[in-house]
Amino acid sequence: MLQTQDNIRILSNLTSNFPSFVLTGIPGLAPIRGWISTLFCCVYVIALSGNSLILFVIATQQRLHEPMYYFLSMLSATDLGLTVSTMSTTLGVLWFDARVISPDNCIIQMFFLHGFSFMESGVLVAMAFDRCVAICDPLRYMSILTNSRIIQMGLLMIMRTVVLITPLLLLLKPLSFCRTNVLSHSYCHHPDVIKLACSDTRANSICGLADLALTTGIDPCIFLSYVLIIHSVFSIASPEERYQVFSTCVSHIGAVAIFYIPIISLSLVHRYCRAAPNVVHSMTADVYLLLPPVLNPIIYSVKTKQIRKAILNLFLTK
Repeated sequence: MLQTQDNIRILSNLTSNFPSFVLTGIPGLAPIRGWISTLFCCVYVIALSGNSLILFVIATQQRLHEPMYYFLSMLSATDLGLTVSTMSTTLGVLWFDARVISPDNCIIQMFFLHGFSFMESGVLVAMAFDRCVAICDPLRYMSILTNSRIIQMGLLMIMRTVVLITPLLLLLKPLSFCRTNVLSHSYCHHPDVIKLACSDTRANSICGLADLALTTGIDPCIFLSYVLIIHSVFSIASPEERYQVFSTCVSHIGAVAIFYIPIISLSLVHRYCRAAPNVVHSMTADVYLLLPPVLNPIIYSVKTKQIRKAILNLFLTK
């Protein structure tokens, strides 16, 4: 009888509906943990300061109150949200070895992490549409992309994000976890969490794949926009004008590349490289989350003349 009670107690400790999780830093790099922590801290500072600077410049410079820069401010805002959503746990793990995260905090982090990721994909589509209208139909540009329409597009992105992310997280509640609750990353990532469940996760996987299809499935919209842009650009007789017109799209192409290449790489690593060392999974996930917030402000500051001039004027006047 006593043995049976002990077995029940052990089983209850191993199985729970939604336990606390243990976060993981970058495995295998313990000897240089101090350097890695400093590097991540610098990366977060660059991401926060760069995107905050873009938002400040667009908000304070009247000549930047145009549709293109409104969409850029949306991109910077989502990059800020993406950065902040993982910063506390990542730096907590690296600096203070704070590895345990409660179930509620884990769900909240996944809501903002995946939510801002979904929003960024929507913003990139809106920016592609902006460039398409500006190049293919410049005379109607301001009449098509009015302030009210831009606000409607922003609200639609938020509504789409909530609709996609809410079922994904609600389906986590019925799951039971009976394995070691150690996550592969320094934050809660949905595929990483459901991988630890011992109950049926088919509904979670289907919902996750549906969300992935609905977010990356809007890529054809970006592709179609650039087909129309290229057709319009090549109808211009002067090579110099072609170059000048197409150069306005370079920053957006860079933003699309640094967002979709890491997210596709992360998906491939999770699905086809499960035998790869843990450091590969961890570094791929960190690149996916940190590369866009760090590089987007740099790309737009360097390649967009108006942003570059506004930033230089801001610092030179001081």
